[in-house]
Amino acid sequence: MRARILEVAEEHFRRIGYHKTSIADIASELGMSRANVYRFFSSREAINESICRLVVNEVADIAVAIARTNVPALEKLDRLLTAVHRHNKTKLIKERSMHDLIVAAMRGNRAVIKAHVERMLRILEAIIREGTEAGELKVEDPAEAARAVNTAFTPFFHPILIEHCVQHGEDTEAGLRTQIRFVLKALGTSN
Repeated sequence: MRARILEVAEEHFRRIGYHKTSIADIASELGMSRANVYRFFSSREAINESICRLVVNEVADIAVAIARTNVPALEKLDRLLTAVHRHNKTKLIKERSMHDLIVAAMRGNRAVIKAHVERMLRILEAIIREGTEAGELKVEDPAEAARAVNTAFTPFFHPILIEHCVQHGEDTEAGLRTQIRFVLKALGTSN
């Protein structure tokens, strides 16, 4: 039943927005009472956080899939950084209600966002470590390098910053390419 509640909530969030969706809307769609929904979720925030987790997991799943490919680490990093930016930008343009949900979670400093950032750091670290071990990258501390890469790409990953750039007509793709070239060169090669 939890999965069904989340399915209905997500559909409503995507269609009319998470701000406009009420527990009563979700309960009505499921043919149950609001109290019954609260048997499965302690609060509206618990539903929001669960949906937010589903949305950020889309990004992490993309990153994991790229990390598992059989290509050099530099190419993996390029693909991952590009894919994450494009995914987040697409959320803004085509799925505004989901973008707004993520922004609210970030502003609220929600645990789901902290967990997502940590997961993404682990993925970046694994790629950098792999590249270092293969002699492709010249990095002393892969964890530190992953944090630096993440910080360098905050303007291209953070939903609020992406929204700001789009609203002001900035070419995020050109900036992204420049930043990727810079970061990959900074990671250096041991050759």
